[in-house]
Amino acid sequence: GGGHNIAGLAACDGGLMLDMSAMRGVWVDRERQVARAQAGCLLGDVDTETQLHGLATALGFVSATGIAGLTLGGGFGYLTRRFGWTSDNVLGMDLVTAEGRLERASPSENPDLFWALCGGGGNFGVLTGFDYRLHRLGPEIIAGAIAWRGDDIEAVLDHYQRLTAQAPAELTCVLVLRFAPPAPWLPADVHGKPVAVMMVCHSGALEEGERAAAPIKSFRKPAGDVVQRRPYTSLQSMLDATQPKGRRYYWKSEYLPSLEPAVLAAALPHFEAMPSPLSAIVFFPLGEALAKEPPGGSAAGNRDARWVFNVTASWEKPEDDAKNVEWARGAWQDLRRFSTGGTYVNFLNAEEGDDRIRAAYGPNLSRLAAVKGRWDPGNLFRVNKNIPPAAI
Repeated sequence: GGGHNIAGLAACDGGLMLDMSAMRGVWVDRERQVARAQAGCLLGDVDTETQLHGLATALGFVSATGIAGLTLGGGFGYLTRRFGWTSDNVLGMDLVTAEGRLERASPSENPDLFWALCGGGGNFGVLTGFDYRLHRLGPEIIAGAIAWRGDDIEAVLDHYQRLTAQAPAELTCVLVLRFAPPAPWLPADVHGKPVAVMMVCHSGALEEGERAAAPIKSFRKPAGDVVQRRPYTSLQSMLDATQPKGRRYYWKSEYLPSLEPAVLAAALPHFEAMPSPLSAIVFFPLGEALAKEPPGGSAAGNRDARWVFNVTASWEKPEDDAKNVEWARGAWQDLRRFSTGGTYVNFLNAEEGDDRIRAAYGPNLSRLAAVKGRWDPGNLFRVNKNIPPAAI
């Protein structure tokens, strides 16, 4: 798809890789508020075209991500609290089956397959196109990043917990604990030092967004603040520089039922022990729109998730592999005691097996296996977080 995959499953030995990255067409029907996107599109392709009409769908938060992998795994981003998983915003999909047939999947065409594709990963066919429901948004919103120095981190965590406990669905504030990058909006004396960063997105009316951002911008004395009126596409690419191709990555993640002070307190020692200045611990709010759908309404499931935390180890040199992987695993093992028991399938890495796939799909797994048995009984599509086919 031309994007990225933390598990490294886009390529394989002894298999066939289909390169979809040239299929990057996007067509917007402004009247129906629908976008049709080919499977090689990146998020930035869809956002750019839809924002020309003041429209958007719920995608992720790095513009270089591929839409296909994001959508098939459920997908979440700054708009999820308002509009649900990315897969909740899909109206239909086109795919080629294991037998080489071109099929359509939608609520009225092959509905069992459509249900499975909305979160079940790349287990059922080769996706060639997606139809997304669009929402009025932008082109300007109140959004950006704001950072505080290390001395203020504990106070910021307390403020963040109280702020997000009462935030409306239009306001998403992502907390990132990391070392300050040499970004131009941060003063030189903070570069390389511990900081708490909030990524802020208010997707409602601009005046409401300015009011919602005011208590964030006025808290303590931020080291840097670029929360302002900006194009939605600007926010969608703001984190791109944190995920360059060619680095070494290892992630561990869980869903959370809430964000209690104890969770944030438990994260602090791991942040302080972080061996690489490129790593981070991220807390991303969910909830709201997710909980309005029935638990089994799509394969993505995990409708009880209110947060996702992600321990994102990132470093440059192979000789540093062991200590960075050990750090990420240790932080995850400690923080997972707060988990719902579920996890996000798109954040699973290469080593995570059947138990983690069960954690991602929960009670939906048996139904997914049955759909797999009907559409790919020979398990042709298996270089993925695999759902073995049930016998039919």
